Amino acid sequence: MTDHHRWTGRQICTHGRPLRVLIVDDEDTQARALAACLVSEDMHARVATGGTEAVDGAVRWLPHVILMDISMPGYSGYHVARVLRQGALTGKIVIIAHTSLKQGEVRGHVRGDEFDGYIQKGQPVGHLVRLVQAFVECPAQSR
Repeated sequence: MTDHHRWTGRQICTHGRPLRVLIVDDEDTQARALAACLVSEDMHARVATGGTEAVDGAVRWLPHVILMDISMPGYSGYHVARVLRQGALTGKIVIIAHTSLKQGEVRGHVRGDEFDGYIQKGQPVGHLVRLVQAFVECPAQSR
């Protein structure tokens, strides 16, 4: 059984540019290490260490994907994801729950389409990269 799953059919198109991934986690050192791993996979990565910083960063940078920790002081990842879904600029961003919580626990707290996928922390980076890349689908350009 895998600990990473795609939950929605949401798709993103990068138009041939590197994926932009915002990592939201109150554990700054771990988030920066993950960002470095994603950069080595030809992605652009930034870190936000809390809910307010996540919303501000998402609005300013418009990432393709947000890896959202759930258990953070202040605003939980559930709350931040709901706020982002309501934003005109941020509503279509792929948001993946990246947490130590079990998938069933996360699913039990989700009210709608706040999250597009789930991956449990501690999984190999390759699993996370494959999950993120599963959302990338650029339709063929019409001529």
